[in-house]
Amino acid sequence: MDIPREGIAEQKRRKRIIYGVIAAVLLAGAWVGVSSLEPAARSVEKSSLYIGRVERGEMLRAVRGPGTLVPEEIRWIGALTDGRVERILIKPGTVVDTNSVIMELSNPTVERAAQDAELQVRAAQADHEDLKVRLDSDYLNQQASAASVEADFHEAQLEAEANEVLSKDGLISEIELRRSQIRAKQLENRHRIEQERLIKAKESLAAQLGAQKARLDQAQALYELRQQELDSLKVRPTLSGVLQEVPVEEGQQVSPGTNLARVARPDLLKAELRIAETQARDIQVGQVAKVDTRNGVIDGRVARIDPAAQDGTVTVDVTLEGDLPKGARPQQSVDGTIEL
Repeated sequence: MDIPREGIAEQKRRKRIIYGVIAAVLLAGAWVGVSSLEPAARSVEKSSLYIGRVERGEMLRAVRGPGTLVPEEIRWIGALTDGRVERILIKPGTVVDTNSVIMELSNPTVERAAQDAELQVRAAQADHEDLKVRLDSDYLNQQASAASVEADFHEAQLEAEANEVLSKDGLISEIELRRSQIRAKQLENRHRIEQERLIKAKESLAAQLGAQKARLDQAQALYELRQQELDSLKVRPTLSGVLQEVPVEEGQQVSPGTNLARVARPDLLKAELRIAETQARDIQVGQVAKVDTRNGVIDGRVARIDPAAQDGTVTVDVTLEGDLPKGARPQQSVDGTIEL
């Protein structure tokens, strides 16, 4: 038979109260300790910080991208005829003008064609001069014949008028009068015909000389073409600037249209910036830009935006405003910033 133990329930209740008080004291102490701690702060060196004043103002959005300086005006010099590169006289990097001979080509066929064309021009000129002399002589003969007939006509006219007076006085017969009148009429007709022939002779002279002149002009045009082909064997730039590239070698055979040299103006440069395609959607023509050449910053404006992206970037052309920094040259790497 179990005998109840007195005081057991009271002891358990007392222990629970004691443990609760101890836990409350510990929690309160922990809370006080934590609240008294200062927050931990990261430490950095002062030299690595940029310290400035906070100011109110307009916030500008901008995109950046690398790029290169490229000439705004470039000329490729192409071959006009077949030829062989004999000598390259000027190397890339040299300042050239329209009189500079960059290289010399050779083509015996072109040289012979130019000589033949020159001979044809000389022959056509001689034929033209010979025809002109002969036609002038024929025209002078026609003028002399017309003048002689005109003189005979006036003489016969005077004789007929005189005979008419004499016939009224009965000094000459009627037959004599009629004979003089008929002769005057015949010479009048001849005079009219000779004048018409003279006009036709002048028109014929002009037509024949015109036809011969056309043949001469044709020969002259062919000669100028052949001479141009001959002159093109000495390759000259069509633009004053700096020779940038000569993509051919001595001894190389070239055909019409082959690029022989590239010339650009070094004083007219623009920046071609490569902007990430995700940032290029807000760029517009005319926006302000700044180009850093590592030797100075140049102001500029967006002039063209490539309609297609390549390798994740969009090419943006920026025209430069103001003087270029010293040392700026084509293909120089730059960084650009475009204000949106």
